[in-house]
Amino acid sequence: MESILERYERYSHVGTQHTSTNIESQGISIMGYANLKARIELLQKRERHLMGEELDSLSLKEIHNLEQQIDTSLKHIRLRKHHLMLESISELQNKVKKKENEATQHELERQTHEMMPSIHVDMLCNRCDTCQEGGDGEVEENPREGQPSIVMPAWMVQHPTSK
Repeated sequence: MESILERYERYSHVGTQHTSTNIESQGISIMGYANLKARIELLQKRERHLMGEELDSLSLKEIHNLEQQIDTSLKHIRLRKHHLMLESISELQNKVKKKENEATQHELERQTHEMMPSIHVDMLCNRCDTCQEGGDGEVEENPREGQPSIVMPAWMVQHPTSK
């Protein structure tokens, strides 16, 4: 029975502490609310001034401070714009260089492919009609239109072996 009474007293004591803490926090909340409301009103007033509204009530010093604030803001905006433009230009230059490198690489590959001789040896006969053996043992391929004549040693020409 005593333990029940002790628990009751303990819980009732905690409850009174909680209500007093709650009242104190409400008082702080009310003060915080008033401060926040005043701050919001001040910020709204400053915003109207920055937008060029309600300037009649400002003194010469306040107008001068407002002008300096606007100038500083414009400098920051221009600086940021300049920075973004430089980044954009740099990125575009990198893309152009990459495209130029790719184009150069493709051109080199195309030129290399065109410069490499195209050797066609007829594998169906011992001696093809397009090949002629020279006196020095070299085989020359008759040139096709637009292709240079190609000289190959006789040992490089593969002739089919009879089975």
